[in-house]
Amino acid sequence: MSSISALNSLLSSSSSSTQSINLTQILQAALGASSPGIDVNAAVSAAVTAARAPENTWLNQESLVQSQANALTSLQNGVSTLDGDLQSLNNILGPLSSMSVSSSNSGIVTGSAVSGTSAGNHVIVVNNLATTASWASDTVASATTPLAAGSFTITGADGTVTTISTGDGTGTLNDVASAINADKLGLTASVVTDANGSLLAIISNTSGGAANFSVGSGGGLSFTQPTNGVNASFSVDGLNLASAGNTVTGAIPGLTLNLLGASAGNPVNLVVTPNTTAASNAINQFVTDYNSVVTALNNQFSDSGSGQGVLASDSTVRNLQSEMLSAISWTYSPASGTTSMPNLSSMGISVNKDGTLSVDSTGLSNALQNNYQDVQSFFQGTAFDGFAGSLDNQLTSFLSPSSGAFTIDLQSLNSQYSTLQDNVTNFEANVIAPLQTRVQSQYSQAEILLQQLPTEMQQINTMLGYNNTKTG
Repeated sequence: MSSISALNSLLSSSSSSTQSINLTQILQAALGASSPGIDVNAAVSAAVTAARAPENTWLNQESLVQSQANALTSLQNGVSTLDGDLQSLNNILGPLSSMSVSSSNSGIVTGSAVSGTSAGNHVIVVNNLATTASWASDTVASATTPLAAGSFTITGADGTVTTISTGDGTGTLNDVASAINADKLGLTASVVTDANGSLLAIISNTSGGAANFSVGSGGGLSFTQPTNGVNASFSVDGLNLASAGNTVTGAIPGLTLNLLGASAGNPVNLVVTPNTTAASNAINQFVTDYNSVVTALNNQFSDSGSGQGVLASDSTVRNLQSEMLSAISWTYSPASGTTSMPNLSSMGISVNKDGTLSVDSTGLSNALQNNYQDVQSFFQGTAFDGFAGSLDNQLTSFLSPSSGAFTIDLQSLNSQYSTLQDNVTNFEANVIAPLQTRVQSQYSQAEILLQQLPTEMQQINTMLGYNNTKTG
């Protein structure tokens, strides 16, 4: 078959497909109306690009779905943070139950209280602090000076006697200290060195009378007792008490006392009050995180010139915005009596035009200082059914890992994305790849045939009696 016939056949077989070779380009090349030859790669690329029109639509949809999923996940994280604030405010051990302790003489006694400790005033008198028993040897030249052969005894508070060897005449204070520590007697031995020489110090690991002990002389060493182990003696609200240590728990429920010095009979007042700083910080944190969520929601429905946000048509987002805006009008009504803090505005928290909240720090401070119990009741109710619990329940319907609106919405978006990705993958494998192979082959064959046309045209001209030779 001649190149002309083959080219005619190729053109004829390709004319039925819109994704085939560019007939105009080949004809122009054949007739000399364009530069000779075909740019096969460019031609194939153009054909494949045209064929990818449906795929581009899917890719654009993929990009939108991914943007929606990212925005929804970010919003979910913000709501989760806000819900954590509410759960903290509604917690019996949370910041609204935090208590602070002030002392009229912090050099004598201080205190700390666990959440939920009863408020009140307590009178403390410290007679003496608990002390730790200690013994010290007489001084020798140095820590490595050989000691006389022999031994001495240590008698524990329970009467147990332990013999400590000073060695055979080559032992040192360092050796004796190591031997005592190895016996694990509840004591710590160490060598103390100063300008006068070195001595062996033996100190109980615990304070109080129950940890007192005695040391006998021997092995060339004599011992004295610098400190006797005694219990702390103090009174709380007139009740005389003792403690082996100077950190006391149990004397006042929920309160830890730190005894720091003797009060010489003078009483020290410890006042336990609600920790208004912790409460204020927690409420302000709630407002900050609430505003972050409201602002994120508002951004989805505002048009800054490029259209609304990618979640503007999402029902979950619209429902959440409605729930958030309605929640701030919640009112607390006690089962009996009245309250001075029925709503957010009563404690200095106002609503702005865009739905965000503003805190009047003076108003909130006054509410916490003068009506703390009412503030706590507003947030916690009588059975953790106040404002915090109410909004927490509303947000849980969005945040539930199994059936929450965010979970269902994200599952739907992920499914859409997966379907679109499958469409793209299948289209590439079943349409684009075969098309690229076929068009590449067709254009390559056409290019080969076009390269043969000039020679065959010359042969035809010769057969017809035409030639390009000029005669004179």
